Amino acid sequence: MIKLDDIHSLTEFQRDAKTHVRRLKKTGRPAVLTINGKAALVVQDASAYQSILDRIDRAEAIAGIQKGLDSANRGEGETAGDVFARLRKKHKIAAE
Repeated sequence: MIKLDDIHSLTEFQRDAKTHVRRLKKTGRPAVLTINGKAALVVQDASAYQSILDRIDRAEAIAGIQKGLDSANRGEGETAGDVFARLRKKHKIAAE
């Protein structure tokens, strides 16, 4: 959630960029920059942004795994044994 303290005009940000950058690094919270009173940009510390990207990657991986589990629970797909048998036959590999 964006706090009111984290909303600044672009002009204000440009005027005192060093202070704003220190605050971004210290808090890890993003800041909303306004132009003519309307939200226009979001700026954020790079490590905080990377943390968000990592969480998104994790959530997408979990969703993909859940999709696969749901598919398996519905009886869709092939067993590993069937897949290996098909590959051995296709590539003329003798069974062990």
